[in-house]
Amino acid sequence: MAFEELANSNFIHDEIDEDLREGKVEKIHTRFPPEPNGYLHIGSAKAIWINVMTAKKYGGLFNLRYDDTNPVKEDDEYVQSIEEDLRWLGAEPTGGIFYGSDYFDKCYEYAVKLIKDGKAYVCDLSADEMREYRGTLTEPGKNSPYRDRSVEENLDLFERMKNGEFADGTRTLRAKIDMASPNMNMRDPAIYRIIHTSHHRQGNKWCIYPLYDFAHPIQDATEGITYSLCSIEFKNHRPLYDWVIDNIGFEVKPKQREFARMNVTHTVMSKRYLRALVEEKLVDGWDDPRMPTLCGLRRRGYTPESIFEFVKRSGVSTSLSLCDIGLLEYCIREELGHVVPRRMAVLDPIEVEITNFDEGKTEYFEVSNNPENPDDGMRKVPFTRHLYIDREDFSDNPPPKYQRLKPDCEVRLMGAYIVKCNEVIYDADGQVTKLLCTADLETSNGMPVDGRKVKGTIHWVSRDYAVDASVNLYDNLFTIEDPGDMDEEKTFRDYLNPDSLKVMNNAKLEGCMADVKPGEKFQFVRSGYFCADSKHPGTYNRIVTLKGSYKPEAK
Repeated sequence: MAFEELANSNFIHDEIDEDLREGKVEKIHTRFPPEPNGYLHIGSAKAIWINVMTAKKYGGLFNLRYDDTNPVKEDDEYVQSIEEDLRWLGAEPTGGIFYGSDYFDKCYEYAVKLIKDGKAYVCDLSADEMREYRGTLTEPGKNSPYRDRSVEENLDLFERMKNGEFADGTRTLRAKIDMASPNMNMRDPAIYRIIHTSHHRQGNKWCIYPLYDFAHPIQDATEGITYSLCSIEFKNHRPLYDWVIDNIGFEVKPKQREFARMNVTHTVMSKRYLRALVEEKLVDGWDDPRMPTLCGLRRRGYTPESIFEFVKRSGVSTSLSLCDIGLLEYCIREELGHVVPRRMAVLDPIEVEITNFDEGKTEYFEVSNNPENPDDGMRKVPFTRHLYIDREDFSDNPPPKYQRLKPDCEVRLMGAYIVKCNEVIYDADGQVTKLLCTADLETSNGMPVDGRKVKGTIHWVSRDYAVDASVNLYDNLFTIEDPGDMDEEKTFRDYLNPDSLKVMNNAKLEGCMADVKPGEKFQFVRSGYFCADSKHPGTYNRIVTLKGSYKPEAK
């Protein structure tokens, strides 16, 4: 399914091919290390696809490992959501599921080794002082006044840190590397900090926690990961990754390689922004269908195949780029067009009475379930004296060349009769409330016998058999194409699209939609592709409109 096209090469696979030829590796082993402090998004899907696809291509293994080394914002809610998202994507962790916190004892043991080797020291500088001592991109840093503590003193202080004798922020354990390094990450980085907070799995066992740059290479090497594939912002961290591996003394050394992260137009990928959207109730939770989260996309009706096709078409490289959300929409249209059934849905109804059709009579017309796939067969749609059509399909003051229903003119009701509007009924505010029409009862199977031409066709639903529904019409969450390119004096909140959600509470659907299951997908004729909402029965989320402006290049 989502991983079937595995042969496509990229710069990562070129290096793996060379390593295999030279005998540097035997079994390919990758991993995905999410921090359980938020929900996965479509950018995460790129990292998942690259790691899973690489393991599958070379017959290797793929691990899911939770990076739960910071207890402050981590929660079991996120742990469960991450695994649910991976299962939904079909990204089976063939190598197993692991937790960074399972390696805390090992990390502590290796930190002690570095202290004994004279390669780590306990530092009393505050966070502000450390920043001051660190230097700048053009000026070297200064050695900490605590850098030359004896091994014995460092061992004693580090153990006392572990035993909870010191307050948060009062001490760190730092790697002793080079304060004059041109790479800021190598200027004696902190590798342990004090945090007196309960851990979601370890409870209160620890009050010191390893930082990611120290813990991650240890976890990779311990699990036998051969290629640590991550996004490009970690490229400057690679020397530190290698330093940890080398100085701890792992014989089998994983390689860190970086690819450009995925940014998508009209949305954000920053967990900070996504969390703010949720916590400030600017959206309806992490799974709001406007969110780029995988649970939001799933609830909206996107499929794993469409998401991975989007990732694949976006490419794997080291060049930063902004991916057009129109490509994602194109991918889901391409998939659903051939497989989902068509249904008539009137989103903003006007009642139509066919005055020359008997009251209480029901006639059935056969309509195709999917013109793109004749094997899907036909369905019978009930036709009665009282119908609904969409308000936008009628005009009492039509523009030139208007081909939908208007006074004294005819249109075809899709799959049924040609009808003519004879009278318009208004309410006290001048709003159209009802149309009185007559049907040409000889036109169920074709055009009128007198040869007159009727160009317009509109969809409809029988009032007597209609199913009430609420329909959510979604647009881009942000008005600006690149939310990363905001004016300095503004925030992302200034660019939220006030029209990103339009709710149609009085929609009328065909009678066959009475028993739809959550997650079922349909094309509502002329309106777009829709998915039955997983949280609110009788609600449908528009996945995407029928057409978009995006024109993809050939594969």
